[in-house]
Amino acid sequence: MEGDVGLLRALLRAANALLQQRRYRAALAVIKGFRNGAVYGAKIRAPHALVMTFLFKSGSLREKLKAIAQATYAHSRNLAYFVFTYKGLMAIQSQLQGKKIPIHSFLAAFIGGWLVFGENNPINSQIIMYLLSRILFGLSRLAVQKGYIPQPKQDPFPLVAALVWGTVLWLFEYHQDTLQPSLQSSMTYLYEDSEVWHDLSDFLIYNKRTDSK
Repeated sequence: MEGDVGLLRALLRAANALLQQRRYRAALAVIKGFRNGAVYGAKIRAPHALVMTFLFKSGSLREKLKAIAQATYAHSRNLAYFVFTYKGLMAIQSQLQGKKIPIHSFLAAFIGGWLVFGENNPINSQIIMYLLSRILFGLSRLAVQKGYIPQPKQDPFPLVAALVWGTVLWLFEYHQDTLQPSLQSSMTYLYEDSEVWHDLSDFLIYNKRTDSK
């Protein structure tokens, strides 16, 4: 027993010593990036899938739990693969050129995005739309910082909010099929189901009646 404990301690010391080796830092960063991608993807997707599945999807409890697990695994896996690919390509480019330059980040992420998120499916679609909105805000701020567009005299956010909501409700009312399925489900619940009821039960307590009355 003591021998096993001593061996374990020796292995831990060896592992910690390896982690301190600067020559392996880039490779170790790739491995930890894979780990962090997997953990973060699971943390982000699990609660979202839980809420959306139980709110909007029909089926047995087992089917719902299976859908949650599949969505969580897909998000976690894809993010882990992407971080692994991105950091690996960044390390290779830096090693080849002897230094890190801005174009490396774009190229590494471009290739990783193509390989990992290139398939058009609900999980990837949600991630890309999430990023797209952040990119638009980021590019707008960068354009102001660089002087490409003047600093607004008033906060433009109220106008942006009005344009976003005006556009998305117009699309929902007249071109609903162009919107992403989960957004359609959310908006159907908010704006269409709120116009249908039969009595107090499905007016205040339930969204829809499940009986045949």
